[in-house]
Amino acid sequence: MFTFRRILQGLLLIAILIGIAVLIESGLFSDLLIKEWIDNEIRDNGLNGKLLFVAIAALFASVGLPRQVVAFMAGYGFGLSLGVALAILAILSACILSFGYGRLGSIIFSSVRLPQRMQQLAIFIKDHTFTSTIMIRLLPLGGNLLVNLTAGAMRIPRVPFFSGSFLGYIPQTLVFTLIGSGIQVDQGQRIGLGVVLFVISTLLGVKLYRRYKARLRAAAGVAPGY
Repeated sequence: MFTFRRILQGLLLIAILIGIAVLIESGLFSDLLIKEWIDNEIRDNGLNGKLLFVAIAALFASVGLPRQVVAFMAGYGFGLSLGVALAILAILSACILSFGYGRLGSIIFSSVRLPQRMQQLAIFIKDHTFTSTIMIRLLPLGGNLLVNLTAGAMRIPRVPFFSGSFLGYIPQTLVFTLIGSGIQVDQGQRIGLGVVLFVISTLLGVKLYRRYKARLRAAAGVAPGY
């Protein structure tokens, strides 16, 4: 049920993003800021456009914009290869920013007890931080901001957390960038391939995550709540 629900949520997000992009590309909403911004300020504006996209995407993703949306828009604006690189840069920058928010919050509100869910998540991440972080990032939707804030607040080691995040982000970023780039060229093939890869990566992520949780329970008698 957990796997099926995750896949449905991801497919719904894909459908919504494709619908929005098709409407924008059709010209029916040509006056919308998003189309003008991509066409005039981002896509054909050289290095400045790329840096502007990364900065704005990172800022919004650091406060909750789904990383899949960032990847989709990167594919839509820059194509597959460059889109993947810029999306990863923006998403990882957002991870570092929200990690910082959590660290700062823990200093300012040092006397406040974190919610139980965050404490359980911290237990999971602290045990083999690099591997645990990859497991979490492979899951398709939800929790990205919570993970970053928790890691910062609970003083999870930066290097294994950020490097694990980087590797764990790659599959979903590739999938959604591929789908976004399909709005411009090879629409049916790229979107279809993206959907197939999304289902495969989701099943793999959930399988690895469950296996890792079972290993933790057997070794320490602790059942992470995330």
